[in-house]
Amino acid sequence: MKKSVVCVLTGAAMVASMLGSTVCLADEAKTFTVGFDAEYPPYGYMDEDGEYTGFDLELAQAVCELQGWELVKTPIDWDSKDMELNSGSIDCIWNGFTMNGREDDYTWSVPYVDNSQVIVVSESAGIADLAGLAGKTVGVQAASAALELLSEGGDQADLAATFGTLQQFPDYNNAFVELQAGSIDAIAMDIGVAQYQLKEKEGYMILDESLNSEKYAIGFKLGNEELRDTVNESLMQLLEDGTFAELAEKYELTDMVCLGAESAEGETEAAEAETEALTEAAETEA
Repeated sequence: MKKSVVCVLTGAAMVASMLGSTVCLADEAKTFTVGFDAEYPPYGYMDEDGEYTGFDLELAQAVCELQGWELVKTPIDWDSKDMELNSGSIDCIWNGFTMNGREDDYTWSVPYVDNSQVIVVSESAGIADLAGLAGKTVGVQAASAALELLSEGGDQADLAATFGTLQQFPDYNNAFVELQAGSIDAIAMDIGVAQYQLKEKEGYMILDESLNSEKYAIGFKLGNEELRDTVNESLMQLLEDGTFAELAEKYELTDMVCLGAESAEGETEAAEAETEALTEAAETEA
């Protein structure tokens, strides 16, 4: 009899354990872990209250609210972003992440910001254009789109060859400290981040000549199309209900956002093609 009781209790414990595991897995399924650069305003950064915020993080929060997920904000070392994503530590890379040139490396969301790489210099440096960077020390963030652009094989490798030095920094805050100290002559960076930085720093300017134009999207692990599709659907809902536009205005990115632009362009092209076909048919009948 005692053995039977023990067996029943053991069985109950096993069932409870299994149920506990099921609950745990269900809880995990409700989290959405976003990897981001914590020093990349206005997309992701720490505010005066010590809270992580930014355009991308607020957008991610809005997606989570639509889906009933819990947002987990995970600041990462940008150099280690691929390791974090492939290990499953994060569900996506969402923080001013350039898709151009990386199309085959990740499963991408729809693009949502049209961005450019630019050069920031001191107004007193006497540098008026890209040619003026010859012999100068130019700073750039490690593992950034600007670095890829200026490295060997990049579209601006020939320009970088004219620099005295291309110096890498872990983040742009450090680069600006060195620019203010005069240790470097210029910084190559995203225009959105440059505009944000220059709002708080006097005596600096963005050169009129940009290095290139690029688009930001959310990077998922290659093959994770199910999560990508869910997030895409949520982004389009946020576009339709005005949330996306409100956040873009809040972070002064209204002139840079492009969410929905490609689909709108596709609809326009389809309409033009249909009109052209109808016109040709009418001319044939005549």
